[in-house]
Amino acid sequence: MTQEIEIEFKNILTKIEFNNMLNAFSINNTHFKSQVNYYFDTNDFALKSKASALRIRLKENEYMLTLKQPAQVGLLEIHQPLTDEQAQRLLRNDFSINGEVLQQLKKLHVPINEIKYFGSLSTNRAEIIYGGGTLVFDHSHYLTIDDYEIEYEVRNYETGFATFQKLLSKFQIPVRKTENKIQRFYNYKINKEES
Repeated sequence: MTQEIEIEFKNILTKIEFNNMLNAFSINNTHFKSQVNYYFDTNDFALKSKASALRIRLKENEYMLTLKQPAQVGLLEIHQPLTDEQAQRLLRNDFSINGEVLQQLKKLHVPINEIKYFGSLSTNRAEIIYGGGTLVFDHSHYLTIDDYEIEYEVRNYETGFATFQKLLSKFQIPVRKTENKIQRFYNYKINKEES
């Protein structure tokens, strides 16, 4: 189990903007790696209502359970590695596993027996070191959506913000209100179910 503070900036891109940035940074298909996020919440979105999120990430044949919560700056992430068998149990809505993530869910008063698997989001991701942080290029697929995004992961909010704004300006990309992937996934899922 590990904990970390995540400070990142993100911006949704058009496919053209995304490809222009890939070309500018000489990124090709060989730089991308695949990962899948599996998202969980209760039917009444108990986690979402606390600005928190729960996911399993499958990356390079390893499963990691992560709880994200608001922090004073950025997000607090609690990570717990899972075996294949534990991950499959959670995907079947069987939360009878131990660990710090479930302990923290109890502290948040989230009813664990009501948590359900909601769906998955697949991402092809490339990362490079840029300006003292990590610049991430994500092409994601969920439900019937394809989206393109850049993220900039940093240790210092102020310098990271300034570097990210300069980067967007350099490529003439407008700042767009960009929710995180799980929020985009849920918003699309809810809107689709209501229509």
